[in-house]
Amino acid sequence: MKKNPIKECLVNPTEEETLAREPLIAFSFYLSGRNNTLLSLSDEIIKNIDDGFSMNTLQGGQLERASTLMWLWTLGAYEVVRTMCQAKECFSENFYKRISELKNDLAKARMPSSKMEKKGKKIPVNSNRSPDGWDVSDKDLLIGDPEDHISGRTLLKRYDEVMSSLTIEDVKKRHEESYKT
Repeated sequence: MKKNPIKECLVNPTEEETLAREPLIAFSFYLSGRNNTLLSLSDEIIKNIDDGFSMNTLQGGQLERASTLMWLWTLGAYEVVRTMCQAKECFSENFYKRISELKNDLAKARMPSSKMEKKGKKIPVNSNRSPDGWDVSDKDLLIGDPEDHISGRTLLKRYDEVMSSLTIEDVKKRHEESYKT
């Protein structure tokens, strides 16, 4: 029986096919797995937001779940991106610029939520507040500093866009090699 080359590619991909599909593996197999976890978590967050705002009345359980997962996602996404930024020489200049901008966006959400401080300042964010705001008309979570919030949907989308823009040509070295300079 003749092998189906398309099916064979999906079942037993070559290293080249794997790296074309998941170029982050060329930097770090571990970090690529964490990235895939974050992307799956993003899908679950969006589903909970959509379900939470889908009825004539708000569905608090789904919105609470989305909020909790968004907090965990923000912490994980920041650490993935921070690790990549720390290894600047491992990436093309163009990709490094995109990932650095993403790191700033993630920090804007992370600092008020994890350190309970305004980004870049030793000024507290009110701790007598809800974890995030709700934008009912746009069906969105407003995360980070309540006085300077950002869209949860936008941050999830931005992460996906930046990480999906990585190509094998953007990866110059493996993670471990960044410690040898």
